[in-house]
Amino acid sequence: MSNNPFETALNSLFIASRLADLDPNVVEILSKPKRIFEFTIPFKMDNGEFKLFTAYRVHYNDALGPVKDGTRFAPDLDLDTVKALGLWMTIKHAVAGIPAGGGKGGIRVNPAELSERELERLTRAYIRKLPLKGAWIDIPGADIGTSGKTQAWMLDEFEEIMGYHSPAAINDKPVEVNGTQGSAEATGTGAFYVTMQAVKDFGISQNASVAIQGFGTVGRMIASLLYKEGFKILAVSDIYGGVYSAVGLNIEKLALHVAETGSVVNFQDAESITNNELLELPCDVLVPAAVQSVITVENANKINARLIIECANGPVTHEAEKILEGKGTIIIPDVLANCGSAIVCSFERIQGLTDDYWDLETVLHRLRERILKAYQETYQVAMSKDISLRNAAWVNALVKLARAIEKRGWV
Repeated sequence: MSNNPFETALNSLFIASRLADLDPNVVEILSKPKRIFEFTIPFKMDNGEFKLFTAYRVHYNDALGPVKDGTRFAPDLDLDTVKALGLWMTIKHAVAGIPAGGGKGGIRVNPAELSERELERLTRAYIRKLPLKGAWIDIPGADIGTSGKTQAWMLDEFEEIMGYHSPAAINDKPVEVNGTQGSAEATGTGAFYVTMQAVKDFGISQNASVAIQGFGTVGRMIASLLYKEGFKILAVSDIYGGVYSAVGLNIEKLALHVAETGSVVNFQDAESITNNELLELPCDVLVPAAVQSVITVENANKINARLIIECANGPVTHEAEKILEGKGTIIIPDVLANCGSAIVCSFERIQGLTDDYWDLETVLHRLRERILKAYQETYQVAMSKDISLRNAAWVNALVKLARAIEKRGWV
């Protein structure tokens, strides 16, 4: 049994490829990244101390178009994680009907330990040393540890290197530097649209109870939207711990508390709860919105949710999913549930290439339309083939990828 994220991703690939009756040569291509870049960044800290940071970028597959998205700055980042994220992004783009391949990368660093000046210099160094990049090659976006601020620095560094403006070369930028409206809230909003449809399809009431692991940009957005729709948010957690209320948390007040203190911990009128305890709460909907591999064979039997919305990438391991399926737990897979960001990043690139920028209403309307289309396609395949929603999403994606690979003459 393994909690290795790349093995988790490959298990999904192999299972779905058999269900889709995929050409073994196509499966072999998709089981390995097209390109792997691993490089070091020599760095002098503000106090003069020398450090050597390890950085990665994986171009997983580009059969459907240029590779795109996430750049993660995290102290535990390793190559297998980046490869898994690249494969998931490849599938995510195909699920959502986006003409792009999967790319992921980042630096093994704790950004919280860097000064603002150090973070900027390290971010710029990453873009300088990235071997292949640009609007038609590889478009880095934000992920854990990065933000609109880092993406603006990346764009500026790229344009300084190239000598011309190219807003489509970097994703998740602030609006002020030709980013798109709706970027920050895209993942959480897209997951909310999917959740609202899923609770209807699976007969879960709209005043259902919800537990959310992770209260960053994604967790906070879906919590806020579900709260406004009348869902009872029982518990929320972050890296420091969690809070629980049997009558439901006031998410608006919790957001203010987090803005003041930096954490959900010690929120008034709530009990303390650990991240592990949150995952095991009896609830209708569980939203893992933090990191991968949090639901494993060790705790799967203790999960009490009827519906899991995977806002994080790979939060449920393959072995854990078998146990959950045996219990009748419904899982909306990450490649569908959290593809809102990938969809809006595609919109951002379109706007950057055409110099035609949309208002927030237009972005959200198109996001809802695109992600619900992906959900309906997945749901229909799951029902018709009597397979899980994860397998259905992967089958849809793999069929699209296989056609592109075959037409390109790779097999």
